[in-house]
Amino acid sequence: MRALKNIALAILTLAVVVIGGFIALNWAPDRPVSELKARWAQRPSVFVSIDGMDVHLRDEGPREDPTPIVLIHGTSANLHTWDGWAAGLTKTRRVIRMDLPGFGLTGPAPDGDYRPLRYSRFIVDLLDKLSINRTVLVGNSLGGSIAWLTAATRPDRVAKLILIDAGGYPMQPVSMPIGFRIARMPVLNHIADYILPRGVIEASLRKVYGDPSKVTPALVDQYYEMTLRAGNRHALAQRMAQGDFTPFDDGIKTIRQPTLILWGGQDRLIPPANAAHFHADIANSQVIMFDRLGHVPHEEDPALTLAAALPFLSAAN
Repeated sequence: MRALKNIALAILTLAVVVIGGFIALNWAPDRPVSELKARWAQRPSVFVSIDGMDVHLRDEGPREDPTPIVLIHGTSANLHTWDGWAAGLTKTRRVIRMDLPGFGLTGPAPDGDYRPLRYSRFIVDLLDKLSINRTVLVGNSLGGSIAWLTAATRPDRVAKLILIDAGGYPMQPVSMPIGFRIARMPVLNHIADYILPRGVIEASLRKVYGDPSKVTPALVDQYYEMTLRAGNRHALAQRMAQGDFTPFDDGIKTIRQPTLILWGGQDRLIPPANAAHFHADIANSQVIMFDRLGHVPHEEDPALTLAAALPFLSAAN
């Protein structure tokens, strides 16, 4: 009997040591935004007060552009996802990109409201803040959902629309990034407020790329450090609970703006079949499929995807 107790004690001790070691290696407390600015908010980044938040923003290119381009990132991303597109556009177009509430250096919304209409109002409030009357909205994933909802509810503010692997319809992911799965689990998402293996971020990124070998250590650093921004992990869990756009998808059929639909053929989160749904529901739309790219094609291959978008952006309609 004593031998069994000793074995049980040894197993328990080993378990405690292993768990303690895991926690010690992966302990990742929140980081204050002041600590992250030096690396991720260099010029031309600015912080602008919108809806009670200091919004991390980049506003580049010629101010005389009559219809500036606003780039809206997806869940757990940030304005740097558009670095490639911004570099190619800002010589001739005014380009605005921001960290959405709950993400990047902007961080949590003060009221914890991440519902679809709140995000759409945020975009309109941003346009008002920058004195922009009409814009071209470009959005990926969550950003695509926000873009089409804004076009549907405030058509007076949106001249054109580019949807990149956009959310909106009911979907059955082939594969969901582990970080998103954790954020949806009531107990684990609280633990994740304090413990975050860097490997979780890397695995999540590899899931959304068509070619996982393109996920570099520098890219993982960016996403990992932005996730650690104070309050972002808790905000992600809140957004996952609040952010269902499907009740609004009837609005997609009301969109009349010229719309370009870009999609990664290897998207395992929002299946490529959804591109056809958008095309069927938006009368004045066209689709371009990138067979080898994943859920974030603009980030995975900015040169290829931007080249496909430029004729649409320069067209007179």
